[in-house]
Amino acid sequence: MIDWARVLVLREEVGAKDFAEVVDLFLDEVQEALLRLQGPMTADQFEAELHFLKGSALNLGFAAFADLCEAEERQASAGQNPAGCIPALRSCYARSRAVFLKELPQKLAPTAA
Repeated sequence: MIDWARVLVLREEVGAKDFAEVVDLFLDEVQEALLRLQGPMTADQFEAELHFLKGSALNLGFAAFADLCEAEERQASAGQNPAGCIPALRSCYARSRAVFLKELPQKLAPTAA
């Protein structure tokens, strides 16, 4: 569900101090994007939101959520109405977020030598 190797690489790239800010920003932006998906938008806008969510999720290691966003993005680009995917997206994100926040402290903890 979470690509912890990607999470650790991102933490290394941005530094421990800025990592918490990146996580907070990601969580806020995903919530906002999921809310926007429920509003009126064109098929192109819907596809763009899914693309944004996929990229953000990949960046922070939310692998299962990114995979679902990618699948729905492909359907949207093929002209299929993806609005029915919103409950699945919200559910997958909620599960991923819960796992991420629960396991993050132990994944970032220094290992004993």
